[in-house]
Amino acid sequence: MAVLTVLFGWHGAYTQMGWFFTKAALLTFGGAYAVLPYIFQGAVEHYAWLTPTQMIDGLALGETTPGPLIMVVAFVGFVAAYFHELLGSASPFIAGALGATLVTWFTFLPSFVFILAGGAVVEATKEDLNFTAPLVAITAAVVGVIINLALFFGYHVLWPTGLTGRFDWVSAIIVVAAAVALFRYKRGVIQVIVGSAVVGLVVSFMA
Repeated sequence: MAVLTVLFGWHGAYTQMGWFFTKAALLTFGGAYAVLPYIFQGAVEHYAWLTPTQMIDGLALGETTPGPLIMVVAFVGFVAAYFHELLGSASPFIAGALGATLVTWFTFLPSFVFILAGGAVVEATKEDLNFTAPLVAITAAVVGVIINLALFFGYHVLWPTGLTGRFDWVSAIIVVAAAVALFRYKRGVIQVIVGSAVVGLVVSFMA
């Protein structure tokens, strides 16, 4: 953070990325799905690094592989730095690569510090109700946050231009077909993802 502040100033985009993703790592609980709404609010609504559509693309990309959080934060850092040409118009890729590296570093550094420094303490207190009881409330809150993320997905996919805009019937049909394939015909998640992606590509090329 000190180096970024010296090079770009405290209000520089790279410095603010480092600060924001450090807060995301320190102030959120419950895994990737609990962190992502916070990242959306900061990256899209507060800093305007990405558009809602770009954020949806990043979330969809993250869902194609294990470990969605690292995929999404790297995507956010790259797209923000690339399209805003933070190192000038001559080197947008380098700017994007630096942004992806920085946000990934600042997101996961606190986690590794906590694991290495406090792992033994957590292990020793896992049977202590004074420590485990509050986690029940945190778990309930995390469930609510994940539901919020699901609603965010649905809103921006089905109404890409807002509730006053058009309803995306094609996306709605894909959602219903994917749900039927998963729950009625017990198809594998990878099969459903690939099938949905193929249908989406075909529709986009035909449009």
